[in-house]
Amino acid sequence: MTLKKMFSCLVPILFLFTTASGNAAPLNFVTQDFAPFSYEADGVASGPVAEIIRLVCRRMDITCSFKILPWRRAQKMVKDGEAHGMFPIGWNPERVKWLWFSPPLLKTAYGFFVHGDNPLQFRGEKDVRGYTVGVYGPSNTSRSLQEIKKKIGELTIDLRPGDEAGFRKLACKRIDGVYSNREVGHSLMAKLKLKNIRYAGTHKELKYYVGFSQQHTRKEIVNLFNTTIKMLHQQGAIRQILVKYHMETSFDSDQ
Repeated sequence: MTLKKMFSCLVPILFLFTTASGNAAPLNFVTQDFAPFSYEADGVASGPVAEIIRLVCRRMDITCSFKILPWRRAQKMVKDGEAHGMFPIGWNPERVKWLWFSPPLLKTAYGFFVHGDNPLQFRGEKDVRGYTVGVYGPSNTSRSLQEIKKKIGELTIDLRPGDEAGFRKLACKRIDGVYSNREVGHSLMAKLKLKNIRYAGTHKELKYYVGFSQQHTRKEIVNLFNTTIKMLHQQGAIRQILVKYHMETSFDSDQ
């Protein structure tokens, strides 16, 4: 079945989600300050994923709202049914237990940042043996760094509740490196005007998604949301959005 036919079959489902006024019921999303992927600009949730979601909602002819919150609070709101979905998120086995995922929207990477005086060219996990490494967590990022520690043993993790602290400490040489999302790291370096830090190399590539509460969001509406994403990808609309942010789509053609 083609995507166009799938969309035609799913459109009538919207009638199941209407309010008394006849308008389709809204979807409520939460995100965090996670530039350049999500951030607040003039009081509005902005960034590539928010822009993609707004386009999806327009195509579905539904209203979507957004809130930027601390990440723990955002996740709790989705779990408690105060919001339907959250973004951007990486995949992990624990999240699959309570979230439905959209198709992957973009690709990015985790890697190591070091002080400019450090000649490290990261090519493998053993390259950071003996390092003290800053990381934001608890998060998918910190869990990935924990896996590295399990493999190489000699690694000290400096866990912080935000991204900025690690980069500030690295700039002052109080730690040996920072393990971070590549784009987030570069964004923070520009924001904090840290010119003595550089990206030493990629550890792993990853994809970012939108996640929907399984308990509080109907599967049919998620299916329609995801089918709309696939159609927009085929039309090139998602790529056009990501190009503006110097990012790449991570959509598989067979999805």
